[in-house]
Amino acid sequence: MLKFIKSGFFTTVQDLGRFNYRNKGVPVSGVMDSFTYAMLNMLLENDKKAAVLEITMTGPTLEFELDTYITVGGAELSVSLNEKPIKHFKVHKVFAGDKLSFGKLEHGWRAYLAIKGGFKPPLVLGSRSYYKPLTISSRIKDYDEIPYEECKSFDPKIQELKPHTLLKETVLEVFEGPEYRLLTDQQLEVLFSGEFTVAKENNRMAYQLNEAIDIHSISMLTSATLPGTIQLTPSGKLIILMKDGQTTGGYPRIFQLSEKAISILSQKRYGDHLSFKLI
Repeated sequence: MLKFIKSGFFTTVQDLGRFNYRNKGVPVSGVMDSFTYAMLNMLLENDKKAAVLEITMTGPTLEFELDTYITVGGAELSVSLNEKPIKHFKVHKVFAGDKLSFGKLEHGWRAYLAIKGGFKPPLVLGSRSYYKPLTISSRIKDYDEIPYEECKSFDPKIQELKPHTLLKETVLEVFEGPEYRLLTDQQLEVLFSGEFTVAKENNRMAYQLNEAIDIHSISMLTSATLPGTIQLTPSGKLIILMKDGQTTGGYPRIFQLSEKAISILSQKRYGDHLSFKLI
């Protein structure tokens, strides 16, 4: 078991997500930054669907009960093993009784802790991702315990990777959404030449942006949405659905983020600047 001495601000277990249930109103969930997730599981030679810890803003303090191997990445959040700093994107051996703690957040918003073999909370509809309406908890609390498998020996093919640069990227690549063609030339000009900032209203369900474009009166039936769908409200505000976002919506779907853009956005916080690029 992995013991949580302190849980951190918002720590959850996430994997690639929960698929084939959107027609029943079940969001995908899963990791917000799939780019970092893939790199960490690759370092540990895990299955590509192995569950990790997603750590938002402030990290937990953990104690390991079994020997294993770990790696950390994502947001620039300092991390120490037995009070000694360790590097991100590097495989580290941990022993039973070792303690891991996180410190100051320098850049980004979400960090990830991967473990050899992945974390093993119960599968719910084919996924270990936490989502409050389905799983026992929506987040990890102080003194919780998460199971994992012991690993005494592991010789990784790649011991360390150079940290990626998505944290500094501010351009979000977008595809045309189903209602893209209903936008006016003036709206398109603002969307592609302007700069937007992340609003206080941002979480795993959706990100809102502070700036608005022209108001509209487009009427449409409630239709399917996906993680990364950008909706335009009648007041001209932009709402970007994320991994726990609803499965349908009644606002025009003007853009769809690329998977890379979702990872970039997941590392942004209140006041960060963004712009859009059509691909």
